[in-house]
Formats: sequence, structure tokens, C-alpha cells
Amino acid sequence: MNLTNLMVTTPMTTNTNLPTLIVIVGPTGSGKTDVSIELAEYFSAPIISTDSRQVFKGLPIGTAQPSEEQLTRVKHYFIADREITDEYTCGMFEKEALELLEKLFKTHDYVVAVGGSGLYVDALCNGLDQLPLADGATREQLSYRLEHNGIDDLLKELRELDEDYYNQVDRHNPARVMRALEVCLVSGRPYSQQRKCQKAERPFRIVKIGINMNREILYDRINRRVDMMIEAGLEQEARAVYPHRSLNSLQTVGYKEMFEYFDGNISYEEAVELIKRNSRRYAKRQLTWFNRDKEIEWFENKEIKKMQNFLEKFAEK
Repeated sequence: MNLTNLMVTTPMTTNTNLPTLIVIVGPTGSGKTDVSIELAEYFSAPIISTDSRQVFKGLPIGTAQPSEEQLTRVKHYFIADREITDEYTCGMFEKEALELLEKLFKTHDYVVAVGGSGLYVDALCNGLDQLPLADGATREQLSYRLEHNGIDDLLKELRELDEDYYNQVDRHNPARVMRALEVCLVSGRPYSQQRKCQKAERPFRIVKIGINMNREILYDRINRRVDMMIEAGLEQEARAVYPHRSLNSLQTVGYKEMFEYFDGNISYEEAVELIKRNSRRYAKRQLTWFNRDKEIEWFENKEIKKMQNFLEKFAEK
């Protein structure tokens, strides 16, 4: 791929011929999708999703996939392009996303990446870490504990061994919890201390924009968005995938609470309130994750012009 010969045709001027990946991050409910559409249209750029759940079919409501109108306005990738029964890992995403970017940068000077999955964003921008290989015996033991004691049992030990990562991890994602705990047990060192040892080089420039707002306003937006999901048919969507409830693709906020309601363990009203509470908690963990990245420039979701000005100044460097 000869990136040095690409010509710049967007509103920006730049001192480098390398193409640019505009990365948009932030907590759930902050308005990242709307921002990504605005910036993608401004720079005539396609969008790739860095959301670990929006990639699956059959989950448009619970994963807040872009609307049909938004998908029509801008070309999207990694949105509902595989089945919930398909295995999909962060490593697979990194490989596929880099291959896609190589193709997209042949015809585009800018690509927008947007999503709230911190691990996927890090994999795309920095590369995955060289961590200990999976240990069969340890993994089997952790799987047994997960099945018989639940994820809280694993989270308790993870907090004891690596409180830093415990505060960041998606606690509704057993695969990530198990992997982190496995690394701690196999290596004898906290998982968080073994990450980001060496940043991978990328053949494109990366600029990061974070979307955030007052915490009270954010939580109110999250609560109202859950109400909108319920009105849009989240319960029916969850019932359709309920037979596959054990799949990793469904271990996420919205579906797990509905599954508990279907099982008769909680009431409908309790399920809705738990979705709101767990969504707010997830947003808090997302902010903890992204706040450690000092390369992110933060804006409120309505500050589109300020974002454009920031990106133009970045291009002049």
C-alpha cells in the first residue's frame, strides 16, 4: 500500500500525505453516532464501528445500531454483518479493520471510527498486547466457576488481583472477565500491568475525539434512551434471541436483564430499572477507560464546529 502518494481532497489542508483516521469515543448515550454522521459527511468519509455488539444481526434496538436513515446517509462497516452465533473476537476485529482501512484509504483521505468499546478502539489504534497464551486447565476451571457460581464469583477474585482493570472491565462480558483473570492467574501479575507494552505502528494518522457531558445530563439521556428502546420493541427483540441466551454476543446490558425477566426471576418493571442502572454504570466504566488516554480531545456532542476546527488544526501539524 503506497500511502505517501494519496492526495488530500477534503476541506482540510495538511503537511503530510498520510490518510487520517478520526476516532470518536465516549460513554453510551452521549450522542457519538450523531457526531460521527456529521463529521463523516463533512469530510466525505465512511464510518467503521468499534462497537463489539453492533456487529451482530438481530440486535438493532438493544445495541443502538445506526438507524436506516443514518446508514443511508453514510456508508457504515461492522454493523449487523454477522450472526449472533458467529465467534467474534477483538483480535479478529483488529485484523479485519486494518485490512478494510487499507482498501478504504485508497479512495478516501479520511475514515471515521466510532464506538464505545475501549478494547476495540485500543486494538485498532495501538494493536493488541502480547499476553500469555490461554491455559487450558485454568480456562476450564474458570468456565466451571462461571457456570456454577456466576460472574460475580470471578469479578470478586479479579478485584482482589487487579483492581485497576476491575474498575474498567465490562462486568457483563464474561469473556473479558475470564481472560483478564486467566492472565492474572497464569502470569502471577495484574492484567492491567501487562497491557500496552508496545504501541503498534499504523500507516495512517490517528486523531481522537471524546464526547461527554455533565454526568446528571448524561444519566438522564441514558434513562430516556432506555425508555425509547422499550417503546421500539426491546422486549420482543430479546425474546427472539432468548433461545441463544448463553452466547457471548448476548452477554450485554439490555438482554441479560430481559432474560432474567423471562426466567421469572424479576418483574418487568425491575428489568427496565436494572437496564437503566446497568447502562449508567457501564457509561461510568467507559469514562474511566477513555480518561486514561491523554490523546483524546473532549467535546460536548453539540460542538460540531469546534470539532471541525480542532481537526483542521490537527491537519496543519
